[in-house]
Amino acid sequence: MLPVTYEMVRHSEEINTYIRQADASLVALGYTEHSFAHVTRCAETASGLLQQLGADERQVELARIAGYMHDIGNLVNRVDHAQSGAVMAFRILDKMGMPPEDTALVVTAIGNHDESTAFPVNGVAAALILADKTDVRRSRVRNRDTIRFDIHDRVNWAVEHSQLDLDKAAGTVTLVIRLDTQVCSVMDYFEIFLARMLLCRKAAEYFGLTFRLEVNGQQLV
Repeated sequence: MLPVTYEMVRHSEEINTYIRQADASLVALGYTEHSFAHVTRCAETASGLLQQLGADERQVELARIAGYMHDIGNLVNRVDHAQSGAVMAFRILDKMGMPPEDTALVVTAIGNHDESTAFPVNGVAAALILADKTDVRRSRVRNRDTIRFDIHDRVNWAVEHSQLDLDKAAGTVTLVIRLDTQVCSVMDYFEIFLARMLLCRKAAEYFGLTFRLEVNGQQLV
């Protein structure tokens, strides 16, 4: 079997249709942006992290693919979208001719990315968790009117800048955030993201790293 590449996945109209329709469902539900900006950022962050950690190029490529496809299960329902997305990804990638050992890694990562059921069972899954759960940014808010009453939108709107920094020498991976505290407090951030930060800690530990959170220059975790 020939390898299925990230470029093949990224240019698949079938996959892109599912991403668009999954995000359309989340629009109706009032969720933040889960479309191409989010999945592309997850693909690049997850693969970049593995690359910096010295993973082989095929694992890096599989992380890109998993990052790009990880939210397609929202097409079915927001509830259990990691599991339904994993099943969808299995069928799509198998049909595209991806070898079973590669399909297994991508499907496992997708099935383990949502904080309600997630666990960093392998390197691709751990990298995807870190990429997905640290994508907090103002541009994910669809409607500024919602920031007054929706805490998720308020927190995302308050984040003026965020990036994930790996320091191999120090053995840390740090989510660095610049937060407008006039929009929301640091406590608001922890109220909705504590479970995600705990999951990031587990994912970092998979690589033998310590997860850190830095907000406005202050280390909080």
